[in-house]
Amino acid sequence: MRAIRLDKVVVNIGTGVDQQLLGNARKLLELITERKPADELSKKRIPGYKTAKGQKIGTFVTLRGASAKKLAAKMFDAVNNVVSERSVTDNSISFGIREYIDISGIKYDPKIGMLGMNVNLAFKRAGMRVELKKRHGSRVPKYHKIISSEELRDYIKKEFNVNCLTNEEVKSRREHEG
Repeated sequence: MRAIRLDKVVVNIGTGVDQQLLGNARKLLELITERKPADELSKKRIPGYKTAKGQKIGTFVTLRGASAKKLAAKMFDAVNNVVSERSVTDNSISFGIREYIDISGIKYDPKIGMLGMNVNLAFKRAGMRVELKKRHGSRVPKYHKIISSEELRDYIKKEFNVNCLTNEEVKSRREHEG
């Protein structure tokens, strides 16, 4: 019951108000995940960004199960199996991919252009459904809910062969590579 599991992977591309860019982002997410993406709507009006409440400002895809694990491995490979310590929190990992051509198996498409994306991975332990279900729900103790960042780092090292480095180590590594 204490084993950590990958709950879901969310891949998000924010486009702002540009509808052409939104269409390109939708095509890209469909190409990467083989799923139909959903649109992200603005929650409030922001005159500085020229957005109105309810306007489409991005697109995302959520994957669970075996397809999520497969996509997570691909996304970690796109960042050379290295994430910053700052991107690992309790129960989740978030990182960005600057250019989609870094993902293995994806080639540059001039119609889409060059886009980056955010990748969020959520983790949980077995038995969490007990608290979420409506009928005969029960509380799950806090120590079972929260996965410490150290446990999460060990899990992704073992499961995906990903190293967690300090921010300075990541920067110096990128300078040497690029």
